[in-house]
Amino acid sequence: MKVLEAHHLQKTYRQGGKQVRAVVDVSLTLAAGEILAFLGPNGAGKTTTIKMIAGLIQPDAGTVRILGRDPHADAGALAQVGAVLEGNRNLYWRLTPLQNLEYFGVLRGLSPRTARQRGLELLETFGLLEKRDVAVQTLSRGMQQKVAIAVALLHQPVLLLLDEPTLGLDVEAAQAVKSLIRQIAASGRAILLTTHQLEMAEALSDQVAVIEGGRIICQAPTQELIRRFAGAAGTYRIELEQDLDPSRAERLLQQGVEILGFHQLRFGGSSEALYQVLEILKPLPLLSIKREEADLTHVFLKLLKRGDGRG
Repeated sequence: MKVLEAHHLQKTYRQGGKQVRAVVDVSLTLAAGEILAFLGPNGAGKTTTIKMIAGLIQPDAGTVRILGRDPHADAGALAQVGAVLEGNRNLYWRLTPLQNLEYFGVLRGLSPRTARQRGLELLETFGLLEKRDVAVQTLSRGMQQKVAIAVALLHQPVLLLLDEPTLGLDVEAAQAVKSLIRQIAASGRAILLTTHQLEMAEALSDQVAVIEGGRIICQAPTQELIRRFAGAAGTYRIELEQDLDPSRAERLLQQGVEILGFHQLRFGGSSEALYQVLEILKPLPLLSIKREEADLTHVFLKLLKRGDGRG
C-alpha cells in the first residue's frame, strides 16, 4: 500500500529581488512499513520538500498524496502525518513527558482521556514510563528525542517524517533511537528519514532517494543501489612500510593512483591494472593491499559527483 506519493513537486522563493528555485522536480513514493532515507547536501531542497509533504508549504506545482488524499486540501490527510522536523524543540521543556503528550494529543483532536492513555502506552513502549512526571529539560538528549517521537506518534499517523533524529546524540542514545525507528517501521508505518549520518541511513533504510539542486537524481532500494556501485567500485587501498620516493610517486600519478600520504595509496582500477601499479612499487615492502567495498557513503559521493542515478 502506497502511503506517500509525491509527483513533480516544485517550489520557487523570491529572495533579494531574485527568484530562487528551491525544489525543481521531486517525486517520491513510500509504502507502509518502509523507511526511505532522503539524502542530499545542505541547500539541496530536502527541508522544503518535507514541508510540502507535511502540508506546511504550498507547492507551486506538483501533487502530494497521503493514502490518496491531498494534505493541502484535506485536513484528514494531515491527521495521517507525524513529524519531528526540528529535533526535540517541539516539546515544552518545563512540562513533563506525560504533560507534553496530553497537551499535544488534545491539540490533535484526541480527548484528554485518550491522550493520557496513549501517552502512557507510548512512554512504556519507549522505556520512559518512570520518567513520565519529570520535567523534559532534566532528561538526557536521547530521552528528549524519544519523547518528541512519541508526541509525533500519539495520533497514530501512517507517515512519520524524521529530520536528523540522532543529531547530537551520544552513541548509546543514537543506537536506542535507531532501534526505536526500526520498531516503528515494523508496526506498519512509513518513515521518511533525513540524515547526514550515512551509516545510519544504510543500516535503517529500505530505499534511498538522493536530491541535488532541487532534483531527485536517484531513488532505489538501498542494497540494490550499493550492489550496483559495488560491481564497479574496483578501489584498492595500498599501505607501504616506508616512504614513497618522488620518482615512483610521479609514475604512480600517471597510472591514476591517488597518493593519500607517504605510506597510503588508493587505486581505482581493474585487478589487471593493479599489477602494473605493484610493478612500479617493487621492491618497496608492502604492509597491506585491501579492496574497498562500496557502502552508502561511497554511493552518495559518486552520485553527487556524477549528478545522476544511472548505473
